[in-house]
Amino acid sequence: MGQPEAGSAIRVGSRGSELALRQAKEVAGRILACRPELAVEHVAIQTTGDRVLDVPLARVGGKGIFTKELDAALLDGRIDLAIHSLKDVPTGCPSGLALTTVLPREDPRDALVAAPAVTLETLPAGSRVGTSSLRRRAQLLARRPDLRVIDVRGNVATRLARLDRGDVEALVLARAGLIRLGLGGRIARVFEADELVPAAGQGALAATSRAGDERVSALLDLLDDPPTRLATRAERAFLARLEGGCQVPIGALGQWEDGVLILVGIAADVDGLSSVRGREQAPVTTDSEAERAGTRLADRLIVEGAGPLLEAARARGGPLRPESP
Repeated sequence: MGQPEAGSAIRVGSRGSELALRQAKEVAGRILACRPELAVEHVAIQTTGDRVLDVPLARVGGKGIFTKELDAALLDGRIDLAIHSLKDVPTGCPSGLALTTVLPREDPRDALVAAPAVTLETLPAGSRVGTSSLRRRAQLLARRPDLRVIDVRGNVATRLARLDRGDVEALVLARAGLIRLGLGGRIARVFEADELVPAAGQGALAATSRAGDERVSALLDLLDDPPTRLATRAERAFLARLEGGCQVPIGALGQWEDGVLILVGIAADVDGLSSVRGREQAPVTTDSEAERAGTRLADRLIVEGAGPLLEAARARGGPLRPESP
C-alpha cells in the first residue's frame, strides 16, 4: 500500500487530557516535519481511566484502562494511529494491533513537587506525599517510612491544585509530563534511578496502529527512535516476565553507556519494607536482544525473592492505580 498519499488525512487519536493533547501535537509536528504535504487530524477519546474518577482505578478494570478505548477506535477505523504514554500501554498488544513506534524519550525520572528548596530528606516527619503509583509509594516508604503516602488522582493540574490548597505537602510526578506541560519550574527535586526507579517506559511516547496497515506503518517508521525503542523493550520485557500490572510495585530503566544497555530493575512490597533490585548490562542491537536482557534481569530477581513480594502485593490489592503522569 505504501506511503500515505499527498492531501490524505492521518487521524491521530489520544486521550483528552492536556498532557495527552500536547503529546499528540508533538507527534503531529514530527509527522508534518517528515511529510509536510499530509493533513493531520486529531481525535480525542475518553478512556476508562479518565472517565471513572470516584473509584480507585486499580479496582476499575486492570490492564488497558488508559488504552482500550483507543484500541477500539483503531480496530473500527475511527483513527489511523494512537499516541500513548508508553508506561500506560500493557505489555501484551491486542490482536489486530501493533506497537509500531517509540519516539525519542523525554527525561524518564520521577520528580518531587513541593515548596522551593524542599527535598525528600527535609520534609517533616508525617508529611503527606501524594502519588497514585504503588511503585512510587513502595520506594518512598523505603527511604522515609515516617511519611504518609496519600492517593492523589486526576490529571497533573488537579494534583497540583491539591498541593496548592494544602491537601498534601508534596507530590511525586513524572518529570517528563511536567516538562511537556511547561511546568518544570514546579520541580523541587529530581530523583536519580538509584533513589527511585522509574516505571517501565516512563518518559517515552508510543504509537500503535492496525497490524498490516502498511500505509501508516511506513510513515511511523520515520518517527521511530531505535535507542529509545530498544531500552524500553528491555524494560517492558522485565515487566512482562514479572507479570506486572496495576497492583504490583515494579520499576525498570534502561540507559545507554558507550553503546551498551544498562538496565536496572526493582520489585518491592507495597509498604517498602522489602525489595529486590538488580542490574543487567548487555550490548543490544535488536529487539530480541533487548527483550532477552529484560527477561534475564527479571529471572534473576525472581531467584532473589521477587516472586513472593509481588504475590503478596497482588493478594493485598490496594487503593492506588497504575502509572500515570
